[in-house]
Amino acid sequence: MAQDVALGVADGALAFVTVAVGDLRLALPLVAVRAVIRLPELVRIPLGPPSLDGLAQWHGEAVPVLDLAKALGRGDGAVATRETRVVLVGHRGQPVGLRVDAMAGILRSDPDRIDPVTQEEGGLDPAMLDGVVRDGPVTILKLDALIDRQFGDRTEAERTDRGSGGFGRAAAGEAGTGKAAAGPDRQALLVFEVAGQEFALPVDRVREVLPAPREVARMARAKAHLLGVMAVRDRLLPLVGLRALFGLEDAGGQGAGRRVVVVRSGAGEAPVGVLVDEVREILRLDPALIDPVPPLLAREPEFEDLDGIARADGGRRLVSVLSAERLFRHGAAIGAEAGGEGNGMEPAQPAEGSGNMERFVVFRLAGAEYGLPVSAVREVLRRPDSITPLPNAPDFVAGVLTLRGEVLPLIDQRRLLNLPAAAASLSAGLERGRVVVVGRDGLLVGLLVDGLSGLLTVPAERIGPAPAVSAAQRRLIRRVATLDAARDVAGGTRLILLMDADSLLDMDRLADLLVTPQ
Repeated sequence: MAQDVALGVADGALAFVTVAVGDLRLALPLVAVRAVIRLPELVRIPLGPPSLDGLAQWHGEAVPVLDLAKALGRGDGAVATRETRVVLVGHRGQPVGLRVDAMAGILRSDPDRIDPVTQEEGGLDPAMLDGVVRDGPVTILKLDALIDRQFGDRTEAERTDRGSGGFGRAAAGEAGTGKAAAGPDRQALLVFEVAGQEFALPVDRVREVLPAPREVARMARAKAHLLGVMAVRDRLLPLVGLRALFGLEDAGGQGAGRRVVVVRSGAGEAPVGVLVDEVREILRLDPALIDPVPPLLAREPEFEDLDGIARADGGRRLVSVLSAERLFRHGAAIGAEAGGEGNGMEPAQPAEGSGNMERFVVFRLAGAEYGLPVSAVREVLRRPDSITPLPNAPDFVAGVLTLRGEVLPLIDQRRLLNLPAAAASLSAGLERGRVVVVGRDGLLVGLLVDGLSGLLTVPAERIGPAPAVSAAQRRLIRRVATLDAARDVAGGTRLILLMDADSLLDMDRLADLLVTPQ
């Protein structure tokens, strides 16, 4: 029953969808049911009630899914089986999913065959029940009362600006430059690793970062570094391999966890993808620290693809800065091999919507992906080996860090969002953790996260308000980007939880918010 349902009363009879939850048989008014679907892939949303399983994507919307057993106080919920279903219902203009053990069927009953609830029915709170159908017998749930009890008072949600807030408003215009947060005197670089060596591209030339494809369509007689094309949202993206391009070892392998950095096109140019091993960080450097390739090396063919060499960490690290223009030429060469017109990327239909685009820095945390506007992020650093504690600080402040003479508090995002602590294996590998530095008007805050996914460009129509599940969540996570799965790209559906940078910088309000009962 995956189709939408628009049916309630027929010939005076009331219609219900009946479901099983443990030993209970429950009835949901059919007029409120939009669809019944198999259990989808879920993305956990923090600061929600215990009954919230996560967010699912349905018809382009991010839908909160409640475990109905937990919502009813019937234990921790059952393990999912082939019979597990999610009943999608409408609640105050927003779809909400209810996870049940099985769908029993559809029941119709005359109103005079429905008895009122006068006491606890099956151990359930009578305030969440609308009656008992004698013909079942099944208990009718009062959906609005049940869901409101899980998500709390909506007054705060109505007051909260569902737009993007201070940083978000700047994101659409300023994020394209990648310089809004740090001023025009610093060059923002996205740093990634290939075969143990570090390379970079200017942030304003990076369109997005995608999971590596499962398969690449190779072109006959193409050079080794011209890997072929991959399908991304109904377009063909040419793919360049840096291992083969620079003669690095293991040129043919494609390990799990690799990423494709999509380079933004210039005038009349089409995007091109660069296959990398890992996205490391975002650095903002004084342009004086980016040196041209030495003339002796610049004459060699293998150095034609470099625009310069950046000196990071006081010159202790050398990062090769790639030339976007050269990468576009490689993409055009793949297009020519494919028999196209040399533009490197042939659209089957427009890849993006007609509205404005917003760009986000995306990071990983407890198995989910979160985003902040590029205009709010100053840089992304490796997590330090040691953190200086800050006495009498809120629990979610892990300590402080000195960054080029500025002291910034470090917020442990797992504690802030009430997520489980990192596993011992992850905690031991601090080099994989990152610090996302958020700044505005002289204020700086570092966010401790599990890892950096990269940059993402999202059409405005793919961004909507996040489902409101608690007061703290409504303040910190106001929007969600809902993205369709890209064909032949590992990772499936992507839901990106978009955090509000202004709220993260208001430390006093943040502390007050998180001690308020959810």
